[in-house]
Amino acid sequence: MSRMLSVANVMGLIVVLFGATLALPIAVSWWLDDGALAAYDEALSIALAGGGGSWWLTRRFRRELTPRDGFVLVIATWIGLPALAALPLWLQIPGLSFTDAYFEAASGFSATGATVLSGLEHLPPSINVWRTELHWIGGLGIIVLAVAILPLLGVGGRQLYRAEIPGPMKDTRLTPRVTETAKGFWVIYVVLTMACWTAYYLAGMDALDALIHAFSTMALGGFSSYDASLGHFDSPLIEAIAIVFMMLASLSYATHFLAWRRRTLVVYWRDPEAFIFVGVLLASMLGIAAFLWLHEVYASFWTALRYAAFNTASVATTLGFSTTDYAQWPVFAPIWMLFLCTFMTCSASTGGGIKLIRARLMLQQIGREMTQLVHPRAEVPLRVGGSVVPNKIIFAVLGFMALYGSTTLLVVFLLTATGLDFLTAVSAAVACINNTGPGLGAVGPATTYAGLSDFQTWVCSAAMLLGRLELFTLLVVFSPHFWRH
Repeated sequence: MSRMLSVANVMGLIVVLFGATLALPIAVSWWLDDGALAAYDEALSIALAGGGGSWWLTRRFRRELTPRDGFVLVIATWIGLPALAALPLWLQIPGLSFTDAYFEAASGFSATGATVLSGLEHLPPSINVWRTELHWIGGLGIIVLAVAILPLLGVGGRQLYRAEIPGPMKDTRLTPRVTETAKGFWVIYVVLTMACWTAYYLAGMDALDALIHAFSTMALGGFSSYDASLGHFDSPLIEAIAIVFMMLASLSYATHFLAWRRRTLVVYWRDPEAFIFVGVLLASMLGIAAFLWLHEVYASFWTALRYAAFNTASVATTLGFSTTDYAQWPVFAPIWMLFLCTFMTCSASTGGGIKLIRARLMLQQIGREMTQLVHPRAEVPLRVGGSVVPNKIIFAVLGFMALYGSTTLLVVFLLTATGLDFLTAVSAAVACINNTGPGLGAVGPATTYAGLSDFQTWVCSAAMLLGRLELFTLLVVFSPHFWRH
């Protein structure tokens, strides 16, 4: 009981901290007088009263968190905060059910970008700011922000950091103290976001649109302030800027951090994921462009390259912006794009999917098995970046891949069992678990998830959160061993 009260104490602080993030949409709403101020005031009051009350009532139970506490807190945060974040949407948008409001908030917080809303350009501007700010907060993880701040209040953070940061080799220390690493990540995140905002603004967006789309781009979220997404601007320059920053956001923040600390770009060359990421992405852009041109979808190769490059990069990096309805392309192209989103982003990036390092290790393990079939007594170590990968990491990757495949199939079965057609069910499962957003069929880039039933919507909400926390973090609490002393 005391353990749960200790978690509740920290959770209260996180809720108060999260409530403070409402300051930005409140300021926008007040400045533009868009009529949404009352909704934010109610949500802020609930956050401050609920979070502050929880912290005050449990303050005597405050102590250093154990690894088990860290998992519980991360799960409580990622399930609970979308409910709080949904309040301004639920209170402000007429006819929006709480199920759809929670889905929208969970999609924002998990940086998925799947939406049930249409007529985005007619919403109060502060609502679009709030939706994309959720991306920005969730993109790197509010827990990473918390571990940079909560130690000042006497709450240790390494357990939270280990539970939150994605990737199979996340325990590698970048600095002696986890708070320094978390602060370094956020400094880089803020700097890149400001650079993206500035670039969008100079390319022709107004200041508010530039901020909204910078939040989405750097979090690899995908929410926009227009139903036509980035296609609304019809600007090759804006699309090129988006490609650059979505690629930066897809690279490991650990690599960005080391490049910043050592003042060298050599670390990108030595990154075991970066070279493969850039190579596969560029090859896919060119390949799909050639495919579309040869199938006469576009009259010229350069037009095909423009649309193929942007939309392929957007889906592959799990960003989810679109400039055309790529679901109308010959089926190979969108299927390949969805395939890319399952593995393309790098470990410790803001992207979703299984991460490129896991895919690489799986391929190397397959090669090792084949070698040992021919040479049964051979010792074939797996190396990444010049270092031998311990077998325990290989086993963890194999376990993750098995769970990933099983969970994806389970979501597909649940969606098809409720009457959803196969293409829509499969693409929705893949898009939600990999935090990509748009799928195909009834949830394609030209439509929304609004046509799903309440049950289907909750299934997709759960899939987004499972994918964002990389499955094990959320599912571990269902293991009997987790609760044994």
